[in-house]
Amino acid sequence: MTQPGSVEQTSRHQELGLTDDQAIDMYTKMKLARAFDERCLLLQRAGKINFHVSGIGQEAAQVGAAFALDRDQDYYLPYYRDYGFVLSVGMTMRELMLSVFAKAEDPNSGGRQMPGHFGSKRLRIVTGSSPVTTQVPHAVGLALAAKMKRKPFVSFVTFGEGSSNQGDFHEGANFAGVHKLPVILMCENNQYAISTPLHKQISGRISDRAAGYGFPGVRVDGNDLLAVYEAVKQARERAVAGEGPTLIEAMMYRISPHSTSDNDLMYRTKEEVDEHRGKDGIAQFRQYMIDCGIWSEEQEQALLGRIREIVDDATAYGDAAPFPAPEDILLHVYGDQDGEGRA
Repeated sequence: MTQPGSVEQTSRHQELGLTDDQAIDMYTKMKLARAFDERCLLLQRAGKINFHVSGIGQEAAQVGAAFALDRDQDYYLPYYRDYGFVLSVGMTMRELMLSVFAKAEDPNSGGRQMPGHFGSKRLRIVTGSSPVTTQVPHAVGLALAAKMKRKPFVSFVTFGEGSSNQGDFHEGANFAGVHKLPVILMCENNQYAISTPLHKQISGRISDRAAGYGFPGVRVDGNDLLAVYEAVKQARERAVAGEGPTLIEAMMYRISPHSTSDNDLMYRTKEEVDEHRGKDGIAQFRQYMIDCGIWSEEQEQALLGRIREIVDDATAYGDAAPFPAPEDILLHVYGDQDGEGRA
């Protein structure tokens, strides 16, 4: 076993093509996502926002995947817990706060959608919807466009293990396999479909389903940021080389309740949650960087201070921003001659 501080361990990110600064940036994005999540839970309990769907425990896989993609040209179809992912591809803390406060400036939907329903033309984040896993066939359609236009981008889509049982996933995977499309499908297997545990949802491994559609399936430790980075990087290389799709199953655990409307202790124990809290990918990567000699307690405290300032600024901005005008409910529903979409 490799000991902390050894040459093999300290160079792992470099062997994957990442610099020390990139490793620190990845850690920063995970910490930002966690801070956003924790602030939103407080805001909801204080009655400042109505609802929040948490991604605590899933940040490592999200950030690792984002850094393995081409953030200048790939297209993204994240699901509703992917705060670490969208922050890594360019969304700002203010933009996320505008969404949870449902304000007019919200870039995702102008305050119309639930939090976590991301969308950004600027960042090539395709608008999501509440019906789960509908984003899979959309991602496959984008990959078909890339192949038809001979463009070197890939589409990347995430979803939970519960919704991988739905027809959208299977139809999308089948079409992608038949046409060898440049799409990466990543299942964030967090062990629970709301209150239904994994063993009551699925027989076998989700990653094994890829074989039935004629392309590779890979299972990785979703708490290991670098393992996810490597898997997605290799999947992207396959995709742009014309070798078709890849299904990645990132194993993780949803530490927080399903949403702020969920009492998770009705279907699992505190001891179970605490056990998985000890496997947190953020803490693991922090220790890895310390062992590499690129991180210290002084840097940690400085980062926490910067993050607090960012989150405080975004919270204040989102809280103070104006709500949409009541008549804006008619925008983008019907077309008119002025192109405003107002009835």
